[in-house]
Amino acid sequence: MATPRGVRNNNPGNIDFNPRNAWQGQLGLEVGVAKPRFARFDEPENGIRALGKLLINYRCKDGMPGVGGKGIDTVLETISRWAPSSENDTQAYAEAVAKRLGVRPTDPISIQDPTTLRGLVVGIIVHENGGNPYPDQVIDEGVRRALA
Repeated sequence: MATPRGVRNNNPGNIDFNPRNAWQGQLGLEVGVAKPRFARFDEPENGIRALGKLLINYRCKDGMPGVGGKGIDTVLETISRWAPSSENDTQAYAEAVAKRLGVRPTDPISIQDPTTLRGLVVGIIVHENGGNPYPDQVIDEGVRRALA
């Protein structure tokens, strides 16, 4: 079985490449694919760090009317921003991640809580790559860097 694109790129969240984002450890646009789109990182910990940083930054963005509190503070709002419905079954994605966290998709969550952030990160990694190939210490280090 082929290694998933996000794992090959050390970018398990499949973050789009944007030259304006000078992510720690970012190597540039992915290589070896017909339509390059995603960023490449030097190591998975930095790809996970970028994933975590983006999720934390979403908190300050406008959320969905009638869902959660002010800003993006639910799994549904987070995943809707992360994986727009134009490309994904956002509802199913949010439900899978929320289940992993033990909350409903519309329950407010605290993204600054390391356990919550870790759960969201792992849920996204699993969804984007069909599983989580990383040992706990790699995930933990990426989340630690995101919160630093």
